[in-house]
Amino acid sequence: MTQARHRVVVWGTGNVGRHALAGVAARPDLELVGVWVSGGAKAGRDAGELAGLGRELGVRATTDRHAVVALAPDCVVHTAMADHRISEALDDLALLLRGGCNVVSSGPVFLQFPYGVVPPETIAPVRQAAEAGGASLWVNGVDPGFANDALPLALSGICERIDELRCVEVLNYATYDQPMVIFDIMGFGKKPSDVPMLLQPGVLTMAWGSVVRQLADALGVELDDVEEFHEREVTPDTFTIASGTVESGTVAALHFEVRGMRGGRAVIVLEHVTRLRDDLAPRWPQPAGQGCYRVVVSGEPNYTLDLQLLGSDGDHNTAGLKATAMRLVNAVPAVVAAPPGLLSALDLPLVTGRGLVS
Repeated sequence: MTQARHRVVVWGTGNVGRHALAGVAARPDLELVGVWVSGGAKAGRDAGELAGLGRELGVRATTDRHAVVALAPDCVVHTAMADHRISEALDDLALLLRGGCNVVSSGPVFLQFPYGVVPPETIAPVRQAAEAGGASLWVNGVDPGFANDALPLALSGICERIDELRCVEVLNYATYDQPMVIFDIMGFGKKPSDVPMLLQPGVLTMAWGSVVRQLADALGVELDDVEEFHEREVTPDTFTIASGTVESGTVAALHFEVRGMRGGRAVIVLEHVTRLRDDLAPRWPQPAGQGCYRVVVSGEPNYTLDLQLLGSDGDHNTAGLKATAMRLVNAVPAVVAAPPGLLSALDLPLVTGRGLVS
């Protein structure tokens, strides 16, 4: 018997969305039925062109939000940028859910596990919309996402004792072409005296506190508090990256931690080491390969697990974007099958690449 294909819309065709389009086209159990874009320049263009596939997929992009809902897709792969437009993203998600569309989304990232991270009233409209539409929402990606939910929880299953669980991203962002994220949100290319959006008090916890809280919940740990730490390093000379120019004397490396505390010590830690040049901040953790996600378990026994990233184009940032997209796309069947509501990684079965072996 032939398995029914899930009808899918991709919402947003930027750095993640174009990989999501390719991912939907690659899965035999998914059928692309719509594409939503924010800009008029992309409206009317074929999805295959927007994905850079070199072939048409027979689906044209639209800027009409309500037209997407009218398609009645089984699931929407929502990849629109949410970091700087949280309210608008929440409104879009509520529209889709209320219309009966299941959604897998890359943001807002706190929705991957918002409990104890944001006030209940922040997520109430989304939860109410899901209930009204009988639909599910699952927010995930690679980080927050696979690198700090599936990987550490799998590793915890071969432990006798866990003293500290640490999830680390060690990446060079020089080839990541997203000026708003690099310069405005993360504060690279700015003077050390400037405090960017990401380093405003509480923002790190809102973004990655969900990682710490979800791991604590999964491991049965009641945290006393969640703390933030960060440090930055400037570049001694001017250089250029994909997003623009970084002047000498401005920030070009960032190290931060979000620490889940219990009994006066950190027991669950989310750590990021982000450089724009490999020679900066040599004292900070170094990557395996060109870049990696790392899980470190201190306890009995001690474990270190490195997930190295590398796209077929030779760029680790391409691999990170594709990992985010495919984490969502490959979860579509599981999310469609799940009961309505706001889901976390703890609610889904193992998500695999079923049907992707060529």
